[in-house]
Amino acid sequence: MSEICQKCGLPKQLCVCTAIAKEEEKIKIYSERKRYRKTMTVIEGISKDVNKKDILTKLKTKFACGGTIKDGDMELQGDHRKKAKEMLVKLGFPEDMIEVSD
Repeated sequence: MSEICQKCGLPKQLCVCTAIAKEEEKIKIYSERKRYRKTMTVIEGISKDVNKKDILTKLKTKFACGGTIKDGDMELQGDHRKKAKEMLVKLGFPEDMIEVSD
């Protein structure tokens, strides 16, 4: 038997909760200077309904960098603002809901 989603009551294979969550989010991507003048790309605004750990793993693999999740925000080592937006769009987030700060 397949598992049932707790939110929508549909089987996990038919569940649309993550797709709906991706469409409703307002995501901000910006860079900030950390210790020793190192640049970090911060991605904030992704809700708990989406698997952040999986997304972070895909971003780190694609950009060949390190990263972590702190206080609900994803942090990537280096300046990957433009590439991060492109990758998030490929992962199913709407382009008009992603804001990149310069």
